Amino acid sequence: GLGCCVLVLLLLLGGSGSPGTTPPPRAPWAEEQGPVPEGEPWGTVRYEAVKKHLRALSKQYWQYLVCKVWQEGCEEEEKQQEEREASPIPGWGFPLVGQDYLEILSAWYCSFGKCCETGDCRIINNITGLEADLSGQLHGQHLAKEVVVRALQGFLQSPRPRKALVLSFHGWSGTGKNFVARMVASHLYRDGLRSDCVRVFISLLHFPHHNYVDSYKAQLQRQISEALQRCRQVLLIFDEAEKLHSSLLDAIKPFMAQHSSKGQADQQRSIFLFLSNLGGNTINEVALDFWRAGRAREEISLELLEQRLQLELQEAAENSYAHSQLFREKLIDFVVPFLPLEYHHVKLCARDAFLARGLPYTEATLDQVAQMMVFVPKEEKLFSAQGCKSVPQRINYFLP
Repeated sequence: GLGCCVLVLLLLLGGSGSPGTTPPPRAPWAEEQGPVPEGEPWGTVRYEAVKKHLRALSKQYWQYLVCKVWQEGCEEEEKQQEEREASPIPGWGFPLVGQDYLEILSAWYCSFGKCCETGDCRIINNITGLEADLSGQLHGQHLAKEVVVRALQGFLQSPRPRKALVLSFHGWSGTGKNFVARMVASHLYRDGLRSDCVRVFISLLHFPHHNYVDSYKAQLQRQISEALQRCRQVLLIFDEAEKLHSSLLDAIKPFMAQHSSKGQADQQRSIFLFLSNLGGNTINEVALDFWRAGRAREEISLELLEQRLQLELQEAAENSYAHSQLFREKLIDFVVPFLPLEYHHVKLCARDAFLARGLPYTEATLDQVAQMMVFVPKEEKLFSAQGCKSVPQRINYFLP
């Protein structure tokens, strides 16, 4: 099997490049060595030629091939590691091999074992990329950026987490809760929301009828258990969490509680994201008070909002909001507040929407998009009532 994989690898390197490109010349090692007599092993010259061109593709692939196919090359590779990094040898480039071939090679190499730090090629855990994208694409949410990055980083760096990581996103619609959830998925998993390790549940869509709660409960427990069996790290997103039936929370709680054994903690990591509109009014009141006092929204602290949110969420629990019961049972690790968006934040969202579609724009155009939105309160007209939720649709008015 290994020999076949090596043969496929060499055929890819010596074959055509990306579709639609001119076929590359014959592989250089064939010219350097000439035909090999039938039944005889490859000579030193061809060995060096293959090594020269495989290095340029990936040092990881070459190291693996050297140690598994040509045993005598292993010691030499280790001695020359620093020299190769200082003066890389030219080899095949991306235009010749083709991006599709590189993806095939990556999948092939991953099939042999732990090609990633996580030990599972579906899991990438790119916290650095997440932090960068949140800084560049999430507008007006300094608290959400800080809490999400620090919580995930600390959880993923812990060798033996005792329980699942549970984050609860709160704020008005359109302030970025779903946007951040999607971004977390795309930076923790290679396939983002389409990954086998990610599950998204929308209360009114997946659990619409209270008469079927028992059936929903069994299905939910089964889906979470199956995800944990498939992946050592799973991400579970519950949108419209305030509308979850209390029986469904009973089905989720065992997966959020502390692990019963060290073995289970070593093998499984679960991350829960609850997205809720609860607490949005309290968050907006705090932001409005700061604005009226002439203070910047960046001065709003997490401690201040948490105190105010806890009071509102406790009242919500008494009014049968099941999601709030998680706070009373201390299962929520971090409350993530999303502040209401102001006029200049909407303009930034409009800019991002134009850029995402490759459309030209001007400052006047961005102002026109922002002016189409409804702003509240009635007197100040400070916060966008829909956040940035409908901005991508608004730019359709400005298509050529």
